[in-house]
Amino acid sequence: MKKVAVIMGSDSDWPVVKSACAELERFGIPYEAHILSAHRTPVQAAEFAQNARANGFGVLICAAGMAAHLAGAFAGNSILPVIGIPMKGGAADGLDSLLSTVQMPSGIPVAAVAIGGARNAAVLAAEILAVSDDGLADKLEEARRELAAQIAEKEAKLQAELSGGPQSR
Repeated sequence: MKKVAVIMGSDSDWPVVKSACAELERFGIPYEAHILSAHRTPVQAAEFAQNARANGFGVLICAAGMAAHLAGAFAGNSILPVIGIPMKGGAADGLDSLLSTVQMPSGIPVAAVAIGGARNAAVLAAEILAVSDDGLADKLEEARRELAAQIAEKEAKLQAELSGGPQSR
C-alpha cells in the first residue's frame, strides 16, 4: 500500500492535523508526518514533494494557515494528488487559507477540505488509495455503514424521546 504524507507548515497545526493521522491509522494506511514550510524551508519542501512518489507515497496532505501556500507548493512539485487542509486563524479566521488552497492555476489542482477538516482529508486520501486497493475499499464501506448505524441510533433515541413527551401530542 502507498503511504500518505501529512505535512504541516508549523507545529501549531498539529492539534488539528493529528486527527488525520488517527484516521489513517484506523484504516491501516501507513503515513509519515513532517513539518515543512513553503516559505521558511522551501528547498526541503520542494525536495520532499519532488521525491514523494519515488519514496512510496500515493497522496500528500498539506495543512497550512494564513497564506496557505504549502499545498500549492507541493502540488507544483509533484504529480501526486494533494489535499489541502486550510487552517483556522489569521485576520480572516481561516477564510484566507481556504481561498489560497482552492485558487490554484489550471493544471496544478489541490483538493480542499473544510477549514480544519483534517479527518476528511484522511478519508479522501483513503478513497484515492482505495481506487487500486480492494481491502481498503472494504474498510471504507464498513466505515460508511458504521456512520449510518450511528445516525440510525440517534434517530431512534430522538423518536423515543418525542413519543414520550408533550411534543408528540
